[in-house]
Amino acid sequence: MTRPIGMPEASLIGPLAGFVAFWLGHVAILTFSLNRWYARPYSRLLLRWVRRGHAFLVVAGPAAAWWFGGLDLWAALEATPNGAAYVLGAMYLIVCWLAGLMILPGLTIGRLVQRPPSALLSNHTRTIDVSAELGFAPSGSGAYRWLTRLPGNDVFRVDFCERTLRLPRLPAAWDGLTILHVSDLHFAGTPDRHFFGYVFDRCRDWGEPDLLAITGDIVDSDQHDRWIVPLVGRLRWRVGAWAILGNHDREHDPQRIRRRLHRAGISVLGNRWERRLLRGEPLTVIGHEGPWFTPGPRLDDCPADGFRLCLSHTPDNLPWARRHGIDLMLAGHNHGGQIRLPVIGAIFVPSRYGRRYDCGTFDEPPTLLHVSRGLSGQQPVRFRCRPEVTWLVLRATRQAGNLEGRSV
Repeated sequence: MTRPIGMPEASLIGPLAGFVAFWLGHVAILTFSLNRWYARPYSRLLLRWVRRGHAFLVVAGPAAAWWFGGLDLWAALEATPNGAAYVLGAMYLIVCWLAGLMILPGLTIGRLVQRPPSALLSNHTRTIDVSAELGFAPSGSGAYRWLTRLPGNDVFRVDFCERTLRLPRLPAAWDGLTILHVSDLHFAGTPDRHFFGYVFDRCRDWGEPDLLAITGDIVDSDQHDRWIVPLVGRLRWRVGAWAILGNHDREHDPQRIRRRLHRAGISVLGNRWERRLLRGEPLTVIGHEGPWFTPGPRLDDCPADGFRLCLSHTPDNLPWARRHGIDLMLAGHNHGGQIRLPVIGAIFVPSRYGRRYDCGTFDEPPTLLHVSRGLSGQQPVRFRCRPEVTWLVLRATRQAGNLEGRSV
């Protein structure tokens, strides 16, 4: 078979570069697959085996390729008799090369040159090392507490972010409206109660927002729903507080979680909507817990007028939000990837869009999407991806007066 144009020459450097490109593409394909598996409402047991299978293939793929053909994979294929194995091997090798040499670098460069959306008027962040403030590492008693001791782990360094967002349909009477967005608490013993207590006390010192929004994954064990009332109950708001549940909540008696949130003064939306007047203007707050809790929200009888705010655990519900005229959608779930490599960024993001909506603000008219990195996770590991809570300031026009961040 003729060597295609652009194939590495038969030298040590050429085959080595080709093998590395194959391995990068192989990992990219498996990551693409795993991200989309975790975006679906499958059981935790199934996903655990899927994750193990993908991890095995990450190692086994290049090992098998090395055993089959050494460094020069194309030369090894040329020596293979024509047949199904030859065709499939050649196809997969080419796909891996395309992924490793073109698609992955292209997507990475595209993200690096992407500008913040014009709707994001300002972005101020203060990072607080909670362990330093407490005088000890609040590792707690969770099964994965040993991970908090890994060098470079930022699990206890919290970003208190203030972001000012311009929304074209925001009523003039709401200019300056504030929302405290909290997501992905994952109460499971690690971090311990002192960590969350400190963060929530600082949120209270930050000021009293008009609205509080909690976007799912409150607990991650069968016991730690007991933390909800004493911890979440520390938060304050002026007008209203709403919450939805996430995929991890589904595994730990979701009805009990809903009851405890209600005891803390939070209105738990589920897959439904509420409407109220705010400063004389109608506000519709919609919960979307899909795909893990079904059926999804129905808006057939929801008034079409007024501002629409949607709380969705996953940003994957963005197409639904756009179809239903959602003005602002708040989400979490993706944790920013938790581990972000230099230049490349996030790798594993449990979304059918991969890392497209890993964290931050995204303008997808008519919907503005804000994705929180969350405060915790099932595995307490954060590298170059600190946990966060966010204070959102909504502005009706670009000329919004003083946009300076507040201190915390």
